[in-house]
Amino acid sequence: MTTENRKPETENRPLAVVLASGGLDSCVTAAVARKTHELAMFHANYGQRTLKRELAAFRAQAQFFQVRTVLVADLRFLGEIGGSSLTDREFPVPTDETEPPGIPSTYVPFRNSIMLAAATAWAEVLRAEALFIGANVLDNPGYPDCRPEYFAAFGRVIELGARPETHITIHTPLIKLDKAGIIRLGLDLDAPLELTWSCYTNNDRACGRCSSCRLRLKGFAAVGITDPISYESRP
Repeated sequence: MTTENRKPETENRPLAVVLASGGLDSCVTAAVARKTHELAMFHANYGQRTLKRELAAFRAQAQFFQVRTVLVADLRFLGEIGGSSLTDREFPVPTDETEPPGIPSTYVPFRNSIMLAAATAWAEVLRAEALFIGANVLDNPGYPDCRPEYFAAFGRVIELGARPETHITIHTPLIKLDKAGIIRLGLDLDAPLELTWSCYTNNDRACGRCSSCRLRLKGFAAVGITDPISYESRP
C-alpha cells in the first residue's frame, strides 16, 4: 500500500475520496466530483489482469486533475481468492455478447464492498465528507454491488460503523447513465478520456473484443466520435 498525503491547496471546499480504477467511468466521476469538492483519489490493485496498465492510467489522471492526495491499496488477495475471469486465469474473459444471463464471469466477489470499506477508512482519517464511485447499473445489470439500493445500504453501514462525528456520503453520479451518456458527460466536463483504460485483458493496446472494450466502443460510436485510445481490432 502506497500513499501520498499533502494538505489541499483549496481550504474552503469539502474533501471527497474518489474510487478511481483508471477506467472511463471513474475518470468521468472524478470530473463530476471536482466541480464541488477537493479530491483525494483511491486506487486498488486487486490482482486484475491489467493491474499495471490501470495503475498507469490512474496516475496519469491524478496528475491531470492535479490531485496530490492519493492512495494505492494492495488488495491482491482478491486475485488469490479467484472466482472471477478478471483475476483467475482459469476463467476466460468473455469476448462476445452471448454470455449467459445472471452474474457475469467478470464479477469479482464482494469487490466493491471491500474497496468501499478501505476507501471509507481512508476518508475517515482524511476527514472527507464524501465518497464518489463510478458504478453504473445499466452497463452492469448483473452485478449485485452496482445497484442503488446496495449503495444506500453501504451508506448506512458507514453511519453505524464509523465515529459518531463521521458523516460520509456516497455519491454515484453515473448510476443510471448508459455508456454514451457517460462519454457525453465526460466531454462536457473536459475529462481526459484519452488517459483512461477499460480493456480487461491487454496492457498495451486494448483488445477490442472483451465485453468492456465492446461496451466502450459502442458508446463512442453512439456519440459519433472515435475512441481516443488504440485497439488491436475494432468491430
